[in-house]
Amino acid sequence: MWCAAALTLLSLMLGASAFSAEESVATALVVSVDISGSVDETRYHLQMEGIAEALEDPTVLSAIQANSGGIYFALVTWADGARLAVDWRRIATKADAAATAVLVRAVPRIPGEFTCVGQMLRTVSSSVVPRLPVAADRVVIDVSGDGIDNCSDVDAIHTERDALLAAGTTINGLPILVPGENDVVGVGAYRAPGYGLRELPRQTYRDGTTLDAWYREHIVGGPGSFLLAARGYGDFARALRQKFVMEISGLAPTDPVNGQGSVASR
Repeated sequence: MWCAAALTLLSLMLGASAFSAEESVATALVVSVDISGSVDETRYHLQMEGIAEALEDPTVLSAIQANSGGIYFALVTWADGARLAVDWRRIATKADAAATAVLVRAVPRIPGEFTCVGQMLRTVSSSVVPRLPVAADRVVIDVSGDGIDNCSDVDAIHTERDALLAAGTTINGLPILVPGENDVVGVGAYRAPGYGLRELPRQTYRDGTTLDAWYREHIVGGPGSFLLAARGYGDFARALRQKFVMEISGLAPTDPVNGQGSVASR
């Protein structure tokens, strides 16, 4: 069992606020961001800056401070694979939020080619959620991206998603809708000829759909889950701020605006 001194030392090594073995929080939030081939330097910057600005936003900070003990936050970036870019950090004060925003802005861009959502969910399940250093009433995974999975079939994605849902985790979606680019996804979608040694079925994603509908069907799920779309990368920061407030407060949209938000449950 960790002693108090060791726990304090570990928290300082992680750059997070000190915690005790008995501490718990209402919300632990994993922000999982697409950095695949469609995400160039400008789009990457808009996402990282959007996350940092959301953490510094007064309304978001008020939602954080309304939670006894604040929240825990982690950042995952993903493409062909997924990595924990910012390890779990406790955010309870304005200073905590500002320090975390600095780390987010400093995350280097390591681009990948493919959009491997299923593998990202597997990594979060096996390597990120288990690292959470305290108990949390809600563990929320916030998945954003501008395309469908092109590494595996939907059954494999559902397996990874359902494993997280079975553990009580909530997965929310933030699809980034880019007019003229991803209006319809599925038919003729760019995808890996095979990921690892596993070849994709020839008929994978043979039907066209919209990106938000695809996220709703294959990604979103869990208690209070919802989807909130960004209307292009320029709208990412706005959508994320709104989403953070709802996730941290334990709320879900009940009156979607312009079709951008919708409640989903699974």
